[in-house]
Order: sequence, then structure tokens, then C-alpha cells
Amino acid sequence: MMQPQIKTFPTTNFIGKNLSFTYENYRAFELWSSFMPRKKEIQNVIGSELYNIQINPSNFNFNTNTPFVKWAAVAISNFDFVPDGMESLEIPEGVYAVFNYKGDQSNAAAFFNAIYTQWLPSSGYELGNHPQFEILGEKYKNNDPNSEEEIWIPIKSKV
Repeated sequence: MMQPQIKTFPTTNFIGKNLSFTYENYRAFELWSSFMPRKKEIQNVIGSELYNIQINPSNFNFNTNTPFVKWAAVAISNFDFVPDGMESLEIPEGVYAVFNYKGDQSNAAAFFNAIYTQWLPSSGYELGNHPQFEILGEKYKNNDPNSEEEIWIPIKSKV
């Protein structure tokens, strides 16, 4: 069974691009294709990681037709300069279950499904309202079976 680490993510500022779409009409490739050529325009970047951020509507039900907002972004130290056509985002401090995912994208949907349908219901937590995201660091390789990334799922204690 999956054993995530429970971590607190600090309040972090991001600059990037975003699109609203559904799982049925998944446009992440389009989003990242428009972001990556312009990433070098962003100033005050912290670290080399890329952030694939998903902001779900409240009471998100994972229905294939439910829209959400996806961001392609980098962490930054301040919002002094936001390139044209990009936007800023602040993720507030929050508690997360952090999973390590290894493999190409072909198994990602099944991995997420297992988190939400198996791990979460038996975890003692419920889904938090803060954004979920993946951190694409040095071990991330697009469509490579040896690729690794961290999946951060927002959680809160059940009341």
C-alpha cells in the first residue's frame, strides 16, 4: 500500500501560465508547450523545479467533465516582475500527503485514482481545499519510464 510522507508546504509564490479544462478534454500538453519556451523570461526564480499545479473547485468530484484550473509554474521570491501573458499565484501554507511517483505518464491516472479511492478513504484524512500539485525536479523526464516526481495531495484531518 502507498505510504506517503505527511508534510507542511510553506506559503509559496509562483509565476506561470494557466488553463481551465477537464479530465475528458485534458490540455496539459498545450499548457506546458506554451509555458516552457517562455520560462526564461521569469525573474527571481527559486530552485530549478517545475510545478504542475491543479486548483480544483470546492467539492471536486473527479468527474471527467468537471473543470479545474491547471498551472505550469515556477516558484519565485517576489512578484516584482510578471512577464506579459503570465500570471502570479500564491499557494498558502498547508498540509499535504506527498507521494513519490516513478514511471512515464501512462500509469499516472491509475496512480492518482489509487490515491483518491484507496489511500485517502482509509487514511484518517480528507481532501483539503488547497491546490494539489506535482513537483517536477531533476529526476523528472517527460515520457520516460525512469522519470520521478513528487505528488502533493492537500489533506486535512477528519472532524
